[in-house]
Amino acid sequence: MKKFTLRQIVIPLITVAIICVLWFGPMRIGYIENIIIAILIIIANYIEYKGKPFSALGFQGERFTFKNIFVLAPLIALGLFVFYVFALVPGITELTGAPIDYSSFEQLKGNLPACLTALLLVWASAGFGEEIIFRGYFMRQFVKFFGDSKVSIVLNILLFACFFGFMHSYQGITGQLVTGFVGALLALIFYLRKYDLWLIVAVHGFFDTIAIVCIYYGLV
Repeated sequence: MKKFTLRQIVIPLITVAIICVLWFGPMRIGYIENIIIAILIIIANYIEYKGKPFSALGFQGERFTFKNIFVLAPLIALGLFVFYVFALVPGITELTGAPIDYSSFEQLKGNLPACLTALLLVWASAGFGEEIIFRGYFMRQFVKFFGDSKVSIVLNILLFACFFGFMHSYQGITGQLVTGFVGALLALIFYLRKYDLWLIVAVHGFFDTIAIVCIYYGLV
């Protein structure tokens, strides 16, 4: 049985509690919410891991290569987006009988300045923010406490995929299910790639970039 120091137990508990307050408390800070939480996590990891916050999240220096970030990640993102558009969304829409609610993105159609701003926000808040939170922190903390056996990894992926989908409730039930499924795929890739967070951040960022381009041209 693993033994943990008091710091390894208390710091994550405090961090998760603060995250829950920021997400579910009365204060609403919009798109920068995930950025603030990501910074909080980096600080928490700095304390827990004695000055090595980034490697604990999965930011491995040797994995930050041109091939990984600018070749492999865009290709995975494109494949994931094709699967999303032609299989995942139609399939789950057929199941639920309700289309995804894209109304929050309506202002991006044909609006280049808004799309450019959205690109910056999605890379910071979704690409880096969500991946640091869900894959880098939640998933890695789960592994720290419960190990990386096959059963543990399956529970890990399913648990946080459900939570990831729930956090996108503004897209309706179909949007939540689709996003949860995409989150599970990202988590699986993260695990198969030996917790390479650089790759997952890039995949998420390029996926959202493709989505914004499609929204701009009215394709989705």
